[in-house]
Amino acid sequence: AFRADKDVMLEVVKRAGCTLQYAVDDLREDKDLVLEAVRENGLMLEYGSDNLRADIEVVLEAVRKDGFALEFASDDLRADKDVVLEALRT
Repeated sequence: AFRADKDVMLEVVKRAGCTLQYAVDDLREDKDLVLEAVRENGLMLEYGSDNLRADIEVVLEAVRKDGFALEFASDDLRADKDVVLEALRT
């Protein structure tokens, strides 16, 4: 199924980040895929793996797109001054 195909999902999330929620769990751990999704729709951070929600690069991309994505970041990054300031800018 397309939900398990990284190449297909990469193309889909570039156009509609919200489709990340339909990806299989293994792909939700794929940094490239999640980065593409949050670049298109920051709130899709919610569907990234716990590891990626604790990855500063991924979280910064998400909050740059939508400050409300901060809600889905790890506890440590929600308390990070630079991440919070970036979220407030959007």
